[in-house]
Amino acid sequence: MSSDVAGSPLAPVVPDEPRSDGTTPATPRTSQAPPRRRGPAAFWAGLKRFVRTEKLGAVSLTLITIFVVLAVFAPLLAPYDPLLQHRRNITEAPSGTFWLGTDDLGRDVLSRLVYGARASMVVSVVTTVVSLVLGTAIGVVSGFLGKRWDLVIQRLMDAIQSVPPLILLLFLAVVLTPSMTSTIVALTIVITPSFNRVARGETLRIREETYIEAARSTGSSALRTMVRHVLPNMAAPMMTMASLLFAGVIIAESALSFLGIGTPPPTPSWGGMLSSGARYVELAPWLILAPGIVLSIAVFSFNLLGDALRDFFDPRLQR
Repeated sequence: MSSDVAGSPLAPVVPDEPRSDGTTPATPRTSQAPPRRRGPAAFWAGLKRFVRTEKLGAVSLTLITIFVVLAVFAPLLAPYDPLLQHRRNITEAPSGTFWLGTDDLGRDVLSRLVYGARASMVVSVVTTVVSLVLGTAIGVVSGFLGKRWDLVIQRLMDAIQSVPPLILLLFLAVVLTPSMTSTIVALTIVITPSFNRVARGETLRIREETYIEAARSTGSSALRTMVRHVLPNMAAPMMTMASLLFAGVIIAESALSFLGIGTPPPTPSWGGMLSSGARYVELAPWLILAPGIVLSIAVFSFNLLGDALRDFFDPRLQR
């Protein structure tokens, strides 16, 4: 009986008896958990796990990487200058010289598609990042402070969201005059309330957690608590929201360019190519097929990535 008690994990720890020379043998230390990886190592480990568990997400991430490479290295990948007019090859069908044909001014469609990826990606990335920062900051302050701050901020967000997005975009784009900067400002005003809603909801949930009360009891200020404890714990839903809204920003930018109040010509953009090619849909259908297919693939990729990130960060779906 005594041997069973001594060998059980609940047996009391008896200190080692001193040796004959007066010394005491060292007590073996229990093994400690390996330190949690941080920084680049944790990022690459998470990326590998994402690729391994989310197959469709990995495919969408590959397609997005291709679009980013096209946007960054457009001058090296485009076969021609996107503004160069080949007067002898106006509305020429796809051939070995012009792989996707030429438009009504003799410009290479493939080159304009490559440079159009740069315009769409710049507008979408800047708009999404700025909206994410502003919406998250406003939502965290509103949800954490509450009371009058929350009331005033949320009524302002409600006023913005009460206007149909397309009508608000048209109004802002006309008032600000057509340009890439005006497009970014107009889209930022429309997208920011969506980030604000998600950030506020997450803040209302997080501020009731035990570690927030512990931080307050130690004398942590409201700003320090929001930066050190609230923001890191809402990173996953905000990243998912950003990837989902990114596709909407691409569509909105293309819609504004299609209507002639987005990225002004002659800067190539996918929406502008659709607008100019719509007049030649019977004579030269490749003018709308090429940008339409590319735009659809880009939007589909970001929507697919958003769904994959939502499943990846959901603890209820993790095995």
